[in-house]
Amino acid sequence: MPTENKPIVRMERLDASQQDFPDAIKRLRAKLSPDGSVVSPRGRELTQKVFGAALSPAEVVNRICSDVKALGTEAVVKYARALDNPTVTAQSLRVPIELMENAHRNASRDFLDAVRRIRHNISVFQTSILHKSVRVEPSPGVVLEQCYKPLRRVGICVPGGAAAYPSTVLMTAVPAQCAGVDEIAIVAPPTPLGAYNPDMLAVCYELGLREIYAVGGAQAVAALAYGINEIPGVDKIVGPGNLFVALAKRHVYGEVDIDSIAGPSEVVVLADQTTIPEYAASDVLAQAEHSPGASIVISWDAGILEKIEECVAKQLGTLERADLTLASLNEFGALILCRDEAEACKITDMIAPEHLQIAIENPRRLLGSIRNSGATFLGAYSPVALGDYAAGPSHVLPTGGTARWASGLSSNHFLRSSSVIEFDQAALSSISSDIAALADKEGLTAHRESVHLRVHS
Repeated sequence: MPTENKPIVRMERLDASQQDFPDAIKRLRAKLSPDGSVVSPRGRELTQKVFGAALSPAEVVNRICSDVKALGTEAVVKYARALDNPTVTAQSLRVPIELMENAHRNASRDFLDAVRRIRHNISVFQTSILHKSVRVEPSPGVVLEQCYKPLRRVGICVPGGAAAYPSTVLMTAVPAQCAGVDEIAIVAPPTPLGAYNPDMLAVCYELGLREIYAVGGAQAVAALAYGINEIPGVDKIVGPGNLFVALAKRHVYGEVDIDSIAGPSEVVVLADQTTIPEYAASDVLAQAEHSPGASIVISWDAGILEKIEECVAKQLGTLERADLTLASLNEFGALILCRDEAEACKITDMIAPEHLQIAIENPRRLLGSIRNSGATFLGAYSPVALGDYAAGPSHVLPTGGTARWASGLSSNHFLRSSSVIEFDQAALSSISSDIAALADKEGLTAHRESVHLRVHS
């Protein structure tokens, strides 16, 4: 988009004092939900072409997952050819080690050095927060333990449709490695931006990952969940993706664990009269360029909202993905005027954003007033991109309002906890009457007798 043709930014204007504001917030959140129908034009075209009907995203995913479960490799290859790459075969699903070695060998030293530094940052943080097993002896003869053991095998989805995402490999695989996961399988679309992307492959090789599969979308999720001849099944599936990936993860949940059902990327920026509008605008644009990506600015200062919108329009013309970013801003962007800080915090909790950028004076003071956000960035020098790429916490975060109850991915999500209970006879005897009281109330006399026999033997 030429800079001389100033783009027309039409972010939605909302005023918290208006009577219909709660309904407007609900509509805004509905747009961002994975229950919605945020699909690219190419996705709609492919649906019509492959299935011969305008199926909903949920119907598409149900069809693909059911076929993969029933037909295995045959269905995976069929959908991979139809949706991503017509040259896919069963033999080409696994990316050859030579391709990874070559990508790593040809990667620039500066790039690999950056990857190593970022890996270090992630490892330091993720290892520091890792759950440790706990043993307690609350009374004589009683030993109780909570043990944490790593999952044996996990699958990671790496996007590769509109852009390449080597950062996703770092932000998912390194936490899994910190947890001690034995086997990690990477799936990415069979495209130049996916499984055949040299940068992504170089990062995989640098991290010691050797199991990379050239398959994406719902068919990749189903293959990981159910297992096929070429791709052994996993215990958990993590990583971002488009709506079809999100719905497929929902479909297979229960067969395997998942990290979340993610929708479009989103940010809420809290601004006041001290906010640097150019900085805030850059965070707005950074999320919108995901396309779809939601960018919302909340302030009790009408003047700063105007300045931020002006800066958004000015900076937009310099971006490579300006057209897509503009479309995303006009569809999912919003400027919200509220009465004061307290109302801004309340609105933020209603939205429960994936990313929260508190760009006000002394931002830490609002931390205790906001409960719901996937990741929070404080101050002018903590842009959301810092978390996306290098800080240490994972960039895989809850979206679409799920930050009300969901958490961002971490090393602890690759652990499974289990308890250990050990009593001696005296300790069992001391609690036997309590067990008998409950067992009798529930009519489970075998439970009661299993204790009675031990106490009186």
